[in-house]
Amino acid sequence: MMDLEKEFRDRTVFVTGADGFVGSHLIDKLVEFGADIKVFIQSSAHNPIANIAQHIEKLKILRGDITDRHSINIALKTLKDSQDKPIIFHLAAQAHVGESWERPLETLMTNAIGTYNMLQATLDSDIDIYKFDYAGTAEEFGNNPQMINSSDITHLDEESPVNPTSIYATSKLAGDFLTLNFFHAYGLPGVVVRMFNHFGPRQSPRYVTGTIVTQALMRDQIVLGNLEPRRDFVYVEDGVDAHMNIAAFGKPGETYCYGHGKDISIKDWAELIVKVGKKMGVWDDKTIVSSPERFRPGKSDVLRLKVRYKKLNELTGWEPKTSWEEGVARTIKWYAENHSKWIGLKDW
Repeated sequence: MMDLEKEFRDRTVFVTGADGFVGSHLIDKLVEFGADIKVFIQSSAHNPIANIAQHIEKLKILRGDITDRHSINIALKTLKDSQDKPIIFHLAAQAHVGESWERPLETLMTNAIGTYNMLQATLDSDIDIYKFDYAGTAEEFGNNPQMINSSDITHLDEESPVNPTSIYATSKLAGDFLTLNFFHAYGLPGVVVRMFNHFGPRQSPRYVTGTIVTQALMRDQIVLGNLEPRRDFVYVEDGVDAHMNIAAFGKPGETYCYGHGKDISIKDWAELIVKVGKKMGVWDDKTIVSSPERFRPGKSDVLRLKVRYKKLNELTGWEPKTSWEEGVARTIKWYAENHSKWIGLKDW
């Protein structure tokens, strides 16, 4: 395994979306390693820093919006005096598939135009960066016939065709291509990271793991959408480790995929979560039901996502360390102990 602490000790790092789910866990690790951290947070008079407040004294807080080039330009100027080549982690996004149908323009503006703004502003700033790490998504693969119709160990990887089936996935794929466009045209050292489904503490209860856990905490029946799709769930701390390995050692202009490496149906995932919670003594038996009202529109659902992370593993030795059971237990514990941090976000 590569020595990430050595790579990030005193390293100048600029993070968009730093107070989000994955971003906040990235900040935890960067603080632990002693990086020089600048975070770009959406500006609002009423937008508190919730997930990284514990690190506030160790961060340079920059406020703005990735759809506002002026605010990005101001923020990037803070990198001018860096003693090294900074790494940019671009994690800011409208990251909810369902909400991309409800807020399509915002999704496109944030994920596609926002990424263009970040790339163009970085190029125009004339700062010699080490890497631009762009957070893509497994949703970009959409429905691959080989994956859907095969019962063997078929996986998705960097060579698999893309077939986005949601506005969210299309907007993120645009960011993928833009990142690679700026590398091929201008030499901007971007890497694309297609990450599979994350779960863990601090995730919004509007995502599937969070909605299962929070419903189980508060009622006897867990109401979900389609129970048949299969997903590859990776614990968020393993995901952060992958991002940092790719940013430190990935080859500019390349795409890297990561996840847990195995898939599970939403029904079985919910049953696993219920089982772990019962073992912890957090709740008793629960009923899991499917409601058409919670399905994705039309035929837009992605039926199966499962990753092969061989490319990243061969480059850095990365592999997931956290079992599903261990990760689920940590996740349940966080939701159980932090009711006030998620109750206002639930959609059930």
